[in-house]
Amino acid sequence: MRYRNLISVIAAAFAVLPATASASQMINRNATDLKFAVNRSGVALLTYRSAGRLNHTLAWGAINARTPTRGLKQTRFKIDYSGGWGSRRKDVWKGFKNACGPYEGPELRYVVAACTAPDGSHWAVQKWQRLLAPFGVRPTPAQRAMEMHLSHWRGDLPEFVVKVDWVYKRFDHLYGWLTYKGKGVYGFKSAKYGSPLDTWGRNVMVDTHNSRYGRGWKRENGFLTHRGSGAFCYGFYHHGNRPVGKGDMYRATVMGPGVTPILFWQGEAPGPYDPTLDAVANDEQATLFPNTKCRVK
Repeated sequence: MRYRNLISVIAAAFAVLPATASASQMINRNATDLKFAVNRSGVALLTYRSAGRLNHTLAWGAINARTPTRGLKQTRFKIDYSGGWGSRRKDVWKGFKNACGPYEGPELRYVVAACTAPDGSHWAVQKWQRLLAPFGVRPTPAQRAMEMHLSHWRGDLPEFVVKVDWVYKRFDHLYGWLTYKGKGVYGFKSAKYGSPLDTWGRNVMVDTHNSRYGRGWKRENGFLTHRGSGAFCYGFYHHGNRPVGKGDMYRATVMGPGVTPILFWQGEAPGPYDPTLDAVANDEQATLFPNTKCRVK
């Protein structure tokens, strides 16, 4: 795999700090003792403890996602952290009746609660560490925060595909795509180092296992999906003065568009360089993504 402009790709991926993108919408951080219910009106109630207090949070009014469209905002829930309906009616949570049954949807990672509603739609609460520092750097307490996200969808999930090959014949490399309803998932505005600045952009977060950063899983980096295609690519080689993050396994996590769930991939490192397999991977990327930075020239 050869990049059109390798330095520009890495600059866009370096030290990502995800910003305003909304998906599997975050409800709170470092939540514990979760109780989850959804009533027949499609309102979800999350009861949990966070920052030393008991919370009753209501969420409603969103399902699935929109495909990227300039001038619009992505789908998101209406949230009431009071457990009521503002000044009109307090303490709705006290009489809340659950109508959501056992979860019948696709397998998901990071799930702490999930159910399937009478209308056939699925709800899920997932928790994950989105903001870990890149390149195995020891995270601050804020970066270690465990985010709690809520999702609601019906039908097919977004397609999140990750594949492995090599770059420069000796470094491990990932490539893939994030699409929804056959169209790429991407944003229209981002910060210099890859933070989405709208409700559409998505960062793929990659972790490496048993690398020079240490034993177990460590955050390698995060990077934006490419505009138009939803494609992405990433090489495990020196980034500045950081050591090569090559591991024996890799995993990737991304928030789906709108209020669709957090998506996950995990796979083994590609092993010793194989020119035949690499050529096949290069041809696939050139065919699937002819107008992205992952194009093979």
